[in-house]
Amino acid sequence: MSEPLPEAFLRNLVRDIPGFPQPGIIFKDITPLLASPQGLAQAVRGLAALARPLEPEVVIGAEARGFLLGPALARELGCGFVLARKPGKLPHDTVRAEYELEYGTDALELHADAIAPGSRVLVHDDLLATGGTALALRGLVDRVGGAVAGFAFLIELAFLGGAARLAPLPVRTLLRYDGK
Repeated sequence: MSEPLPEAFLRNLVRDIPGFPQPGIIFKDITPLLASPQGLAQAVRGLAALARPLEPEVVIGAEARGFLLGPALARELGCGFVLARKPGKLPHDTVRAEYELEYGTDALELHADAIAPGSRVLVHDDLLATGGTALALRGLVDRVGGAVAGFAFLIELAFLGGAARLAPLPVRTLLRYDGK
């Protein structure tokens, strides 16, 4: 295994896109990080190192960006991966959670039998902003009888206060941005 790359290396692979998806938002584009073999490997290893002490048995990720690193993170942790999708995309019995984003509202669904009751679940997404998506995922896990062990994010926009909304559960982030 190679030496970990400095955090600055990963930060340099995250591109800011002002005004997307609407004016006033600065979108954190992780596609350059995903395109870099070293950046991708370091991001997955770094997230796994942060999450491993939480002893998850399953990782859950939200459509669509939670699907980018979630399965690789689950593999690195020796866990299964379950997906929460937009309404109407899953073919079996589902449970649903509606939530607010920093720029609108949305909903997610999970197969009702995706998580065994009592399983320790790591909630993962690429980015923590206001915490709405993560809270919806926590609600879905709770509804099917799982136990949220904690949260793991590639990026945290700390100035939006999402981590405080997820308390008292542990929140782990690889890259933290304190200002816009």
